[in-house]
Amino acid sequence: MDEPLSKPAELLIDQIDALRVLRADTDEEKGRLLEQIGGKGVVEQEMVSQMSAIRPLNHPERFEEAHRMMMRSIEVLDRNGQRPAKMPRFGPLRPVAQWLVQQVTRWIVRTHLNRVISRICGLYEKREANSEWSHLEHSMLRRARLDARRVQAGSANQSVGLPTFLLGGAALTSVASGLQSLARSALDSTIGVIALGIAVVFVLGALSWVALYSASVARRRIRLSTDQPLKALWETIGAAGTPPRDESYNFAVYAIILLVLSWIVIPLAIWLAITA
Repeated sequence: MDEPLSKPAELLIDQIDALRVLRADTDEEKGRLLEQIGGKGVVEQEMVSQMSAIRPLNHPERFEEAHRMMMRSIEVLDRNGQRPAKMPRFGPLRPVAQWLVQQVTRWIVRTHLNRVISRICGLYEKREANSEWSHLEHSMLRRARLDARRVQAGSANQSVGLPTFLLGGAALTSVASGLQSLARSALDSTIGVIALGIAVVFVLGALSWVALYSASVARRRIRLSTDQPLKALWETIGAAGTPPRDESYNFAVYAIILLVLSWIVIPLAIWLAITA
């Protein structure tokens, strides 16, 4: 039974492989040796599977219906995705919380819409280019591509900037400068350190809730509108990889990170500052 190679031995083999590539006589031999070094993975298998699909449309008889449904779902999500969500009872803070949630939800929805339209347009263009000119599939893809480009042009006029409380700017910079001065004053006393820590925990917890709630609202609205039509369109076209996903999961991760910071890091920092 062969013994596993040590780390120096593996490095030596890698160097020998690299020398073999440099010493190869033809470009074809160099390419073959490079592929042997890289090995085969899931991506390579999917590429071979996609290359084996010759037809530009997997189900041409269902393509036009899937395209129309996709455009309708984009319209519905564009119109309703950024509307104010139902909010819990926060008393006087409810309008502020609703505005923040609406801004983050709007960003997630608009980013997803732009990504979906861009992917659809690019996919239509490529499939149109590799279809026979005299074939019905070429005409269907051309009409669908023109439709999608008009939708994309209309969506391009709508801004998709990050919410101000996440992106920053002059106002947020001024607030941060004031908080920094306040923090320096608070660090001079134990009570000030505790008060500052409680305030930071509250702010991080609030931002975490906003990110998580907004992600939940956006995910629900995207699921109700574009998820199924997008999946159906991708299956109809065929051999096109996976449909684009929205950013709601990423915002949920951001919310978890903020919660960890507010529950663990900040109290630990307060304890270290008091005991120092």
